[in-house]
Amino acid sequence: MFRIEITPQDVAASRFAISPLIETMHAQWVLSGRSEAGVHRRWVERWRETYRELERRHPALRAATAITGNRGHANVDFVAPPPTGLSVPFETELAAMRSTPVAQAHAEIGAVLAARPPVAAWAVELLLGPDVVRLLADAYEALWAEIVSLAWPRFHAVLERDVVQRAGRLATYGWAAALGDLSSQVRWHGDGYIEIRMGSRDERHRLGGKGLLFLPSAFLGVVGAYLEEAWPYALVYPARGIAMEPPAPEPGLALLIGRTRARVLAELSVPATTTHLAALLGQGLGTTGGHLAALRGAGLVTRARTGRSVLYSRTPLGDALMAGSLP
Repeated sequence: MFRIEITPQDVAASRFAISPLIETMHAQWVLSGRSEAGVHRRWVERWRETYRELERRHPALRAATAITGNRGHANVDFVAPPPTGLSVPFETELAAMRSTPVAQAHAEIGAVLAARPPVAAWAVELLLGPDVVRLLADAYEALWAEIVSLAWPRFHAVLERDVVQRAGRLATYGWAAALGDLSSQVRWHGDGYIEIRMGSRDERHRLGGKGLLFLPSAFLGVVGAYLEEAWPYALVYPARGIAMEPPAPEPGLALLIGRTRARVLAELSVPATTTHLAALLGQGLGTTGGHLAALRGAGLVTRARTGRSVLYSRTPLGDALMAGSLP
């Protein structure tokens, strides 16, 4: 159990970020079978053989599973530098990883290996070898280029959609609204602290005006936290609406309002901006805006300002049409 004490200044100091490098690492856990595929099952099936070939070409991918994704604090930091914004290029993050001094990498890896069960000798030799930073960076670069980047526009739109909604709630309504549906593992206590049910240890931390870094993930099914000095205090959580394909509307709905507008309604299972919907549907902004205007005129969607963004969401009538059961 972790408790993070909050001060009034922490709302203004908190921020949201998206990391393509960290998401590539999370995708590896799913592709390798280490984490449940969940809603990404079809995506994993499509790319499983490509990933296995990548593992053959880059043994560092298999070795990386010994030093990332472990429960507790047994993980290295240099393979996942803290992201600085919502649209940081993968290449920028990878360059930061490549700049890690080998001595630092060895120190972090050695601490992780000492805290976990024994690892295969070949993996230890690679991880403590002189080229470990380059080998890991090359492996993640290949995984990004050959698999993750091909679906990144949709992944990024889903993540940014979550950020816009949650950041708006935090700024407008406070911690309870921002954390309310984040995860069953996370609970806001009105007397000033966040409770995270994670691991067996009982720890207390204090933000002290530095704020919290929120990192939505398309691949994680559980909450994770960075509560070490090497990182800003950060909360990694499952983004809403992460399925690669939205729930299919009733066949008759597409005949009634058109296939594209039915898809817009399906995507609005999670509120979204016009920009996010355009990215998710692969359309221009004007085309998407026209569909939203028609759906809004028919009383199927509504819009509301959250922070600096305008979010569209389904009305009860839109929900009923999607479910195929009018009241």
